[in-house]
Amino acid sequence: MATYTTEIASDKLVSDNPIHQRLLKAYIAAKPLVKGDLLEVGCGEGRGVTELLNAVDSYLGLDKIQEVIDKLQAKYPSVSFKQAVIPPFENIPSDSFDTVVSFQVIEHIENDRLFLEEIYRVLKPGGKAIISTPNIRHTLSRNPWHIREYTPNQLKTLCKEVFDQVNAMGIGGNQKVWDYHEANRMSVNKIMRFDVFKLQYRLPAVLLRWPYEVLNRLNRNKLHQQQGKSVTDITHEDYLLVDHPDQGLDLFYVLEKKRY
Repeated sequence: MATYTTEIASDKLVSDNPIHQRLLKAYIAAKPLVKGDLLEVGCGEGRGVTELLNAVDSYLGLDKIQEVIDKLQAKYPSVSFKQAVIPPFENIPSDSFDTVVSFQVIEHIENDRLFLEEIYRVLKPGGKAIISTPNIRHTLSRNPWHIREYTPNQLKTLCKEVFDQVNAMGIGGNQKVWDYHEANRMSVNKIMRFDVFKLQYRLPAVLLRWPYEVLNRLNRNKLHQQQGKSVTDITHEDYLLVDHPDQGLDLFYVLEKKRY
């Protein structure tokens, strides 16, 4: 039986539904933008394969977990998958892909500049990369699985150092989404009031992962019990692609490599 961390968020767990739909929205928003040969960096459970495969000519998915790769390869035998710890993107030639997507990955990468440089390298001239990551302005507590999180301007500045054009947008939501987010914020604050010494910001991340998982799972289950349909009825259509990243729960940036 699969074990789903709160960091992954699964479509198999009802209490994860708002997060799953939020992650799914990034792929749906990216669908009109992808074409040709596609690389997904951090393919996870395969949301991208399901949503994007029919919009491209070829699909290569990278993930660091071999078990994930094996399951995806069995499910999608016509698609290519590779286990990889990145960056760099070893054994991937430069100028190889028309599109690169990488959602909820850069916050896990120690050398985020090299990560973006590698995406730029493997893009064909005129290619596009689409990335998403949490907007730290709406983060409710420290996530010990993340190396860092970004403000919209921080990520835009970093991307502009590497890419020739940056279109900064966000994944926001309608009132249903923000009502859930507010209920989540209030619930998390009730838990965080016991952290009087702000240990979440002082302790090494590795020591916080187990309690984060336990408390986060309990919190999501509690919200499901209390909120009912406001948890189960949220769909990707309730999440909106917004022009200004400040309005997004997640940052959604389209990065372009110039034609030579």
